[in-house]
Amino acid sequence: MSGNNGAAPVVAFIGTTPNIGTTSAAFATAYRLAELGGIEVGYLCLNLKSAKLHRFLGEDEPDVTLDRLQPELRSASLTPDMLRSADCTVRGRANLHVLFGNLNREGAEFVGAEEIDHLLDVAEKTYGFVVLDVGAYWDNAATICSIRRADSRVLVTTPALSHFQEDGRRWVGSVSPLFQVQPNQYDCIIVHYPWRKGGYRMNDICKELGTAPMGEFKMNDSMFASLDKGGYDEWLREDPAGRTAMRKPAARLLVRHGVQGSFSSMVRQPWYRRLNVHRNGVGSS
Repeated sequence: MSGNNGAAPVVAFIGTTPNIGTTSAAFATAYRLAELGGIEVGYLCLNLKSAKLHRFLGEDEPDVTLDRLQPELRSASLTPDMLRSADCTVRGRANLHVLFGNLNREGAEFVGAEEIDHLLDVAEKTYGFVVLDVGAYWDNAATICSIRRADSRVLVTTPALSHFQEDGRRWVGSVSPLFQVQPNQYDCIIVHYPWRKGGYRMNDICKELGTAPMGEFKMNDSMFASLDKGGYDEWLREDPAGRTAMRKPAARLLVRHGVQGSFSSMVRQPWYRRLNVHRNGVGSS
């Protein structure tokens, strides 16, 4: 678990640039955390200006969203039971719970740091692992509080020079240190689109940004079709590419934060020990 007084580990996803796939990568990671870790995972959409996950999951008009919890957040009266009653359980993955994001975009600037901190306090007590999606905007309390609070920070970008060099260096290189978070405190995920080949490599991008490589998120045409029809969770369950999407980064996060899962013995054991186990028939029925 996290070293934060026994509270659940918190990982925050932030993009260098809007609309590059940060939410898709963050949700895929949360899905894999729930799948591999066998724990209750809470996914909080804190994208105050362009929340879209509800559409990706086929919930065009969700009953409860972040903005509808504002009375409880302002009065610091939200409880774990209230948060659970506000979240949505993902189809086919009963231990993954989603709090959909702010639909009142005009009120994004009025969400205060105290409200976000209270929400995160409650989330850490409610779930076994917390995933935060804060989009790519730094001009709001949700982004700043989440990045400062997180135990792991994942920066999502693409091989496009304008994304990782221009946006990445200006946000993560210049703005993030103002809030006591340095570039080397981020892990990096590179998003690859099906229509674009080549480009800069992971090592080049991470060297430019000063971040650590975590993995790649490879999209395909069927993924984009699933987003349009509200079946992203189905893509993660049934599509060959979807079934492996963000699996390795999720496993790394579980190991980093000391969460045991069905994968853990294979992750932790050297290859020669796994080979010996197989040869000796240990653990076989």
